[in-house]
Amino acid sequence: MKKYLFAILVASAAIYTQPASAQDDAYEMMVSGVKVIVQPTKNEIVEVQTVIKGGVQNYTPQRIGIEALAMTALTECGTDKRDKNNFKNELDKVSAQVYGYAAKNYAVIRMNCLKGDFDTVWPLYVEAMTEPKFDATEFDRIKKVTITRLKSEQSQPDVAIDKFADSIAFKGRNYAKDPSGSVATLSKLGPQETKAYYESVFTKSHLLIVVVGNLDRSAVESKVKAMLGGVKQGAPYAFKKEFFRPYKNTFNAEARELATNYVEGVTSGPLPGAPDYDAFSVAMRIFANRHFLDVRTNNGLSYAPQSWFSAGATSAARFSVSTTQPDKYIAVFDKLVDKIKTEGFKPDEVADMKVTYLTGFYYKNETNSAQASSIVSNEVLFNNWKRSLSMMADIKKLTLTDVNNAFRKYIGNTIWVYQGDPKKVTPTLFINGSLKKADNPVSH
Repeated sequence: MKKYLFAILVASAAIYTQPASAQDDAYEMMVSGVKVIVQPTKNEIVEVQTVIKGGVQNYTPQRIGIEALAMTALTECGTDKRDKNNFKNELDKVSAQVYGYAAKNYAVIRMNCLKGDFDTVWPLYVEAMTEPKFDATEFDRIKKVTITRLKSEQSQPDVAIDKFADSIAFKGRNYAKDPSGSVATLSKLGPQETKAYYESVFTKSHLLIVVVGNLDRSAVESKVKAMLGGVKQGAPYAFKKEFFRPYKNTFNAEARELATNYVEGVTSGPLPGAPDYDAFSVAMRIFANRHFLDVRTNNGLSYAPQSWFSAGATSAARFSVSTTQPDKYIAVFDKLVDKIKTEGFKPDEVADMKVTYLTGFYYKNETNSAQASSIVSNEVLFNNWKRSLSMMADIKKLTLTDVNNAFRKYIGNTIWVYQGDPKKVTPTLFINGSLKKADNPVSH
């Protein structure tokens, strides 16, 4: 269930931050040309996330992994003022965290500490971002560690099928790029090239800063202003969204010696900001429950069948199973989709999922870190961090018709990929459909 749970967390971040009553005090301000969003709290934790917008849009396929490597290097290669060990020792003294990571839509440099240690940790945080050393010896070390991890992932079927699906479904698109890179691309990257790349995107035009904590507005403004003093403006930048829709079913197989066979399907989904985005999110959660019930409980075809809505600059609905009987799986899948498209979801399914949806968001966003990540997702993907204020009302007003229409609109032709024994699968069942009827109900 790992991918399904992760998808729920990502979707939660893209929808919800805090109850409206708590977020009424949140505010935004422009500091030296950069938007700064502040969510006041009453606890003693401070979370700061500095975001570099763009993600895979920022580099070519020949340089995949460069942003992730740069994010790691910020804290693993030392700074101009101190080496890696000294930097980490200073953080350890106060049990604070400073690190960076890269994803498909943006990179984040994160800081987390107690309020009483903020004045101690903030200078270290700024130092990592504005004075990274990219020491050659340390850089070579982290690159080797990353390459070793990538090689290990190649032998992990769950990871391999996801990457294979991305490479086929999004071929020629930004989303085909893997933020973690590849052995081939990472092997060619050096510290100076990676540092130059980082400096090209760590510009005011790419940045967004989110602060969640009990801090005075004047203190936040003055510290951010000082931090941005030496940061270049950079060329104008606009985050790009790209709609994805397959216009026919396809099937791509890769022979692999595995204990079982892995199947993954990728189809369309609404872009963040689309009128039916929330309706589709609810629809996919209901479908995930039905998919699990039909595939595992009723037919015993897979231990952990999954389906989820992967939202981002390119959104998609995805389905995945590991099974010894892929042909039986596609028959069950097609029958399930056809039944929902013909009959729709049940009223009680939609009503129950709306409650579950909202309850889950409250539960998952109790920490300052989760709230900051949610604000980041809403601002980058929707260009509207305040949308969480209307989320409760928006979900409650969704009708059965809204949810059914959203499912029917986006769930259709699918890019299927397969890894395992080619002799165990019949590609035409995935390409032409397994249902015996004159016309396929899926249309666009």
